[in-house]
Parts: sequence; C-alpha cells; structure tokens
Amino acid sequence: MLPLLAASAVQADDTSLRRSEARLMLDYQTVRVEGDRAIDLAALQLYAPVTEGLSVGAGLMGPLVSGQYGGFMGASVAVQGRVRLGTPLGLPLVGLATLEAGGGAGGRSPEHAKKLSGSGSFVAGQLGLGYEVGGLTIGAGISTIKFRKSLIDSSQLNAFVEIPFSYLSGPYAARGEALSKPDDERAAREMGETLLSVSLDNYRQLRAVGSYTGTVRTGEFQFSHFLSPDLYWFANFASAYAGLPTYNQLLGGLGWRWRVAPSWRLYAQLGVGSGGYAPEQIDTGPGLLVYPKLLAEYSLTKDLGLAVTAGYLTAPKGSSRNPTYGLTLTRHLRAGQGRDDAPAPATYQGLRVTLLHQSDTQLRYRDVAHPALHMLGLQLDLPLSERWYLPVQASAAYTSYLGYPGYAEVFAGLGVQTLVARGERLQWFGQLMGGANVHGKSGKLNAGLRYLVDERLATSLSLGRIEAKSPSGGRYSANNVVLGLDYRFAIPTR
Repeated sequence: MLPLLAASAVQADDTSLRRSEARLMLDYQTVRVEGDRAIDLAALQLYAPVTEGLSVGAGLMGPLVSGQYGGFMGASVAVQGRVRLGTPLGLPLVGLATLEAGGGAGGRSPEHAKKLSGSGSFVAGQLGLGYEVGGLTIGAGISTIKFRKSLIDSSQLNAFVEIPFSYLSGPYAARGEALSKPDDERAAREMGETLLSVSLDNYRQLRAVGSYTGTVRTGEFQFSHFLSPDLYWFANFASAYAGLPTYNQLLGGLGWRWRVAPSWRLYAQLGVGSGGYAPEQIDTGPGLLVYPKLLAEYSLTKDLGLAVTAGYLTAPKGSSRNPTYGLTLTRHLRAGQGRDDAPAPATYQGLRVTLLHQSDTQLRYRDVAHPALHMLGLQLDLPLSERWYLPVQASAAYTSYLGYPGYAEVFAGLGVQTLVARGERLQWFGQLMGGANVHGKSGKLNAGLRYLVDERLATSLSLGRIEAKSPSGGRYSANNVVLGLDYRFAIPTR
C-alpha cells in the first residue's frame, strides 16, 4: 500500500474519478550464507511512479525451497530508477536500478537467528535488464543484500517479473457522496469487486516434531480482488497472537465463489507462500506453505459478511501439517453492476493508509529496563462513521530486542476522531487496540494530533502505551512515540 503515498494530490472540490498507475514486481534470488546453507528469497514488491523514471515502493520477502529457515521474513521500502534502452531484438528493453532498506529475521532456532539475521536491519540493491513482453517486463540482474552484524552478506543473480496495473479512486472529501452518472458508469465498466477481510484462524498441529506442539492462533488480513464475477486473486498476511507469538506467513493465490442463497456464499481458495517460526519449534522446512481453505459466509448487511472457515495448512518440504478453523469478517467493496447490486449509483467509501515510525521508550520487561526499540509499520483505517473507525496495524522492528532480531506486533481495535470542517487542518484522534507482540497478547492505547496537508496527504504525531504479558508471567511495558504519514482516498462502492 505504500506506493499510494506517491499519488498526486487532488483538489477537495474535484469529485471525479482519477486513474493511478503502479507495478507489482515478483523477484527471486538465492543468497549465500557464510558457513551455512544458502537461503532463497522470493519477494513481492509494489511500486508507483513519483516522477518520470523514478518510483517508490515497499515489499515483503521470504524463503521457499532452499535452506532450513522457515519463518524467515523481511520487509523493506525502496527507490527504483527505470529507463528505456531502445528495442534490441524488436522488443522494448528496460534498465532498472533499485536501492532498498528494511528489517527481517529468522533462523533454525532463536539463538541461530542472532547469527543469521544479526540486528535485523538490512540494505539491498539491484541492477537489472528486462524486456517488455505482452504488457509484462521479464528480466534478470545482479543483486546484493547485507544484514547488519549477520552471516548474510552476498551478491548474486536474480530474476524478476513486473506486472503493471492501474486503479480508480476519488477524493477523500467525497466519502459518502453518490457518484455522478458518468463516473458511476465508468466505475461499473472498469472496476470489479474487492474484499477486505480480517480473520482469527487456528492451526491445530498433527504429529508435530518441533518443540512447540500446541495450537497456533493467528490474526490475518486478506486483500482479494475479483477478476470475473466469481474468480478472485488474493494476498494474505498472518501473524500469531497466541500459541507461538510472531509466527508469521505471507500467502497469495486464487479463489472461487458460489452464490448458494440470497444471504449465503461459499468460497474455495488455494494459497501458496512462505511462513513459519524457527524449524526447531515448528517444522516448515525452508518455508514453503500450501493452504487450501473453504469459507461459508453469511451476509450481515449488503457490505459486511461473517464466515466460518476450515482448511489444511501444509509445509511440503517440512513435517508441519495443520487442520485449521476460524472466523472471518469481510468488508465488500463493489463498484460494478453485479447481480448483488442495487440500481442506485455507487457512493464513495473513504479509506486511510498510514506509514508509521514507532519508538518504544522507557521499555521494561520483567521489571528490567531495556534500550528503546524502533520499528516501521502500516495501518489501515476502515471508517464506521465520520467519528469512528476500525484500525488494523502491523509493525516490525529494525533494531534488536533482548539481543534478538525480529520483534513484531499486530493490532486491531477501535478509533475515534474529531470532526473537521472544510478549511480546517487539525484533527485529534485516539485509538484502543488489542493484539500481540513477541510475548503474546497485548493492549495498546494511542492519542494524538493529525495535520491535514491537503485532500490526500496528512501527517500525525501520537503518544501511547503498550502492555503485554507472556504465558510465563513476564510483563512487557513501554511508552511509545509514533510519527505517521497518511494517504487518504475514496473508492466507489455499493
């Protein structure tokens, strides 16, 4: 979602749809590890242009089939230069240069993670060439990646595929308003249905060989977009809040929907990706996961659905086998004239995405003071009304905690904000959230002030408190200072 921050501002009185361009990059490389087995890293990155030939982006990466580092995961932000180099062989040739920085962690065990991931922060670069074929850019290059104070410091070949796409959005100030007839017809013609889902899932291990044999309980966020009335693709991120806190996974795949009754829908989806913890504790091998899942959804309203889920999560190159069950709350965003749509025009649904920098200060664990912890994160706000909203937040540290890399936290809850009249710039807000950090179940309270730069962009500063308690009784507490950069937009929905 970070590349949305690069979009140009739109005047508050402009209520027409605008089209923005972006590119999705799939990247693969095998990285040498000093004195150990190599690790392959598959990355998913999203880029959007800020000027001619220059883009910003963000992405996630994880291993699939090489090494024994299941659960290793990294996140980064990047700047990319792009230049056309003519048409040798009759096809457009593109040159790419990328610089990125981020954080990540993983290893065979928590102790091994100190060696493999160091402090958890890394820098990476890439020089590549690609041919544009049928709308795609397919290429290869030389990449380098270095984790600070770790065994990973390697240069290697990499391969990539870029997929261009575009999206329509309107001004945030138009939220709740009906689209004009031309815009409504355009949205119905060019936009499909999108689902935003939040889930509580449970992975019950079968014949576990790792040191942890219990049930892993995760919170998940999924973005799904329909390619046809019933075929969709999705991206899913999950992190555990109980059982094995900070177990994580990233999956992508395809799904199909059946409309079995006016208020009931059935979904079947198949996800493939990377995830786990440390193979010593839960054996996902090098990280490759395959996850077929079924969902039965009941429509609470025309926009909200509640589903029960069942599936089977497996690690083909490890021993982990997990029947799963859970609950999913889904927000439907529809713009087209589908079978479920009313004849009334679509309205604008406001959304807010925030890039966060958080510092946990006066940090204490088991009544012992520790150095400040610094992390980057993303937050998505789903409005309930002009005052109330639902925040969903995920953050990961780029500094070590208790000598280990890989501190992370996920939260969701309820937020409230003051009303802002046209022309006003300041908005107070507060939010109360529950979730998990590396120790287990956590609570987080923040309050602060948002400054509205223009119709689309805003900055914020908030102060807060986080409390967590481990199953063994250890208490984590810290004050936090959070800086935010908001991108606010609206999308047509019925």
